[in-house]
Amino acid sequence: MVIGGKQFDLEHQFYMMGILNVTPDSFSDGGKYNDMDRALYQAEKLIEEGTDILDIGGESTRPNHIKISSAEEIERVCPIITKVKERFDIPVSLDTYKSDVAQAGIEAGADLINDIWGLKWDGTMADVIAKAGVPCCLMHNRKETDYTDFVEDVLTDLKESVELALQAGIDRESIILDPGIGFAKDLSQNLIMMKHLDRLKELGYPVLLGTSRKSMIGLTLDLPVDEREEGTLTTSVMGRMAGCSVFRVHDVKTNLRGLKMAEAIIKAES
Repeated sequence: MVIGGKQFDLEHQFYMMGILNVTPDSFSDGGKYNDMDRALYQAEKLIEEGTDILDIGGESTRPNHIKISSAEEIERVCPIITKVKERFDIPVSLDTYKSDVAQAGIEAGADLINDIWGLKWDGTMADVIAKAGVPCCLMHNRKETDYTDFVEDVLTDLKESVELALQAGIDRESIILDPGIGFAKDLSQNLIMMKHLDRLKELGYPVLLGTSRKSMIGLTLDLPVDEREEGTLTTSVMGRMAGCSVFRVHDVKTNLRGLKMAEAIIKAES
């Protein structure tokens, strides 16, 4: 898959997606990087630590988050996308579920659209992505959590997102899937999804895992958001062993080191 002019071998290699939230209210780092200087400083730090793709988000998607207008989201993300692309040679992902924000972000230089609603929130999102010819990450999410057979239902929901993408003309080779840890799932379901990550490979697409500092870890270990890195690292390593190839994290350096160790073991010749 080509993202931002760079080739990504998502079948055989793993890659780090560094999180840059330019929001005042994200659950982990809200307010830390929501001005240009601090955002660019953090972008440089993430890149130095080993980030392969920089994921920029302008609206918090934590539980009970405050929705903002597209205009405000565009105002937050587009200037930073433009400056990041000017200053650094790094593919940029835009974390949004709104088609007008995606369109503006692509025009500002975004190379990938990361949609937490898997094209199901905004009926024109798939068309915007297809017309631009950029790759996309489609996350599992749903408004109602009335699962019948949890893992099978997640797979079915993701198949629906893929079908929306293909019908709109998005290239099959431009799709990444995300199990949506922390979205429309309780603690037990998040743990079950982690246990069965390998099932996502049945769908035939690369898988992105985004567990960084999430409540699943906090509730399991009874830890505040700033003490969840060991738990995050554990999920990253388990994700790689299950075949995930992109890891969306706040702490790139720690997770990269752990994943390199896991990769050496996975690829060791017997």
